[in-house]
Amino acid sequence: MAMTGVRLHAPRDLRVEQLSDPRPPSKGEVLIRIGAAGICGSDLHTYLDAQIGDTKLRAPLVLGHEFAGTVESVGEEAFTEDLVRLERGMRVAVDPAQPCGMCELCQRGHPNLCTSLHFCGLYPDGGCFCEWIVMPARCCFPLPDFLDHESGALLEPLGVALHAVDLAKPTADESAVIIGAGPIGLLILQAASLAGMKPIYVVEQLPWRLALVEKYGGIPIDSARTDAREKLLIQTLGRGVDVSFEAAWADATIQLAAEMTRPGGRVVLVGIPREDQLTMNHSTARRKGLTILLSRRMKHTYPRAIDLVEKGLIDVKGLVSHRFPLAQLPQAFALNADYRDHAVKVMITY
Repeated sequence: MAMTGVRLHAPRDLRVEQLSDPRPPSKGEVLIRIGAAGICGSDLHTYLDAQIGDTKLRAPLVLGHEFAGTVESVGEEAFTEDLVRLERGMRVAVDPAQPCGMCELCQRGHPNLCTSLHFCGLYPDGGCFCEWIVMPARCCFPLPDFLDHESGALLEPLGVALHAVDLAKPTADESAVIIGAGPIGLLILQAASLAGMKPIYVVEQLPWRLALVEKYGGIPIDSARTDAREKLLIQTLGRGVDVSFEAAWADATIQLAAEMTRPGGRVVLVGIPREDQLTMNHSTARRKGLTILLSRRMKHTYPRAIDLVEKGLIDVKGLVSHRFPLAQLPQAFALNADYRDHAVKVMITY
């Protein structure tokens, strides 16, 4: 037997292939039939360069890490972190990060910094752009009836946004700027608003994404038509904001984030630079005494994310601009990478 999967062979070279069926789940594992998956900006890095950070593609790989699905079969002792026994037919969202649970960072409560971490779709670990996947049961979170698979898949980027806002430790009425109104930036906007931050400015150059900024209560700054730094400083009477969130491609936007932040403020870096370099004028950060925080994925966010979406406090599905079947994943990636057809969040349906 075989399952359909899509593997990346080289930059922009995605191929729909017939792959071997996954092995049966072992103790503490489940086999999941994937129901929905999202394309993430980090997937686009690997797609464009066959590399992200210092991790290089060394063999064909199934990408993808934002997903939810249905439990097809269960190994022995397949329990979630909350000791819920998983059973066939249960619908689950899946945390793609698989920390060891034993290293110093895991023991200190920072599984996102695990020194032996495995992560779906990051070489050499295969991802979710296929029909089935075996995952540790502890990475699974049962979905309430109200949330479909697509919402479940979008809990992963929401978790990234929640972690970024948590790092900033915001207090009510602190101001913020978000650089980049992609899915993560728009989710940070919603999470920061819930935390009481205001006003929240969002720097973006694509008009359809600026429209979503307004929809979610942010103040748009069109960087394609104005000097974003100058505009923000005028808006804040020269002070700058308390917190800057960099959620773009982390190139010149890092320096921009520092310039927009008030003395003594915080800069949270969420985006991943294509060249694996962090560039900022030392004097800007030093003279302002900025706190620079680098956000690494997420930790302990899924239960909170489920609650926020279920209660309607954060909108995830409003970000979805396109849906493609798995067999059209190469076309979906090409559209997303080139920002065609008003792309925001591209989902894969099964």
